[in-house]
Formats: sequence, structure tokens, C-alpha cells
Amino acid sequence: MSDNTLSSRLYPTRIDLPAAARVQIVVILNQTLAATLDLKTQAKQAHWNVKGTDFYQLHELFDELAGELEEYVDMVAERVTALGGYALGTARAAASNSILPEYPFDILDGKEHVTALADRFAPYAKHIREAIDKTNELGDADTADLYTEISRTIDKRLWFLEAHLQVSEIKGDNGTAGATTKIPQKAGVR
Repeated sequence: MSDNTLSSRLYPTRIDLPAAARVQIVVILNQTLAATLDLKTQAKQAHWNVKGTDFYQLHELFDELAGELEEYVDMVAERVTALGGYALGTARAAASNSILPEYPFDILDGKEHVTALADRFAPYAKHIREAIDKTNELGDADTADLYTEISRTIDKRLWFLEAHLQVSEIKGDNGTAGATTKIPQKAGVR
């Protein structure tokens, strides 16, 4: 997060969470706001530029991802202000404060876009899970619950993206490719 004093400045509110905790929570939320805005625009980048045999399916999926992320942008920003903080939600703030890597502009192939988005959804999901723990430790069950709601959807969407990349063969050893073995059937048992 930038050293912008607004990221941790509070205005007066009657909310009963201690100001010291709210300052820390607002900083976490503004980090999430930046990453969520960034991820939303990256999903739109994929939506606009995807090509290939799965164009329509991926075009629709990427637009749906961006739409869900837009809802989370609003939820996170409104939680910042409910806690007495200033939501830092401009494109410039998102660009300078996001935890995500820049999206590659030179890809068109659907699988490459799926990979690029999965590579961004995974660290975003990790950030969200860490925020659940941090905000819970700071005594803000409501913000932790907001993060839990986001986490469920993000994990599901990461699963959707990864399903496009996973091979159809049976996997062994907890997701790593391994030899498949047939279990011998007992004589006379089907």
C-alpha cells in the first residue's frame, strides 16, 4: 500500500470497534480494493481479447468474472467507509497498490488467457484468506465474514479456470501426474 495518509486516516463514527483496530482493517481493505479493481480490469482485458475455438464460452466466463469482482469492489469500498475510512478506489490507486502482476497484453489464445487469470486469481485468493484471519484477529467478525463470502466465490472461480487447464487423465499423489493402476477384480465379482 502506498504511504498515502488517507489509506489509514479515519473520520469520526459511532461504530464500536476501537480506532486502532479500524485503522489496520481499513489498510487491509484498501489493499483488497486495489487488488479487486485490478483483477476486475484484468478479467475484462481477457474478455475483450480472447480468441480461439472456445471464444464464446471464455468471452462469457471472463465477463461473468469481471461482473462478480465489480460487486466485491463495491462491498469492500463500502466496508472501508462504514469503518470510518476513506476508500481509495481510483484506477491509479489500484495500479500502484495492487498485489497482482500486470496482465500480459500480447496474448490472444483462450488457454493463455485462462492461465493468466488463474495465475492472478490464486494470489488474490490467498490474500483474501489472509485477510479473513487478520480481520478476525482484530475483532471485526463482520469484515472477516465479508472476506469469507468473497473467498468462497474466488475459490470456485479459480476451480473453473483451472478445470480448463487440467488434463483428463486420472491423477495420483494429490494432484500430481502419476501412473494409473487398475485394481484387480476378484474372480466372480463384477
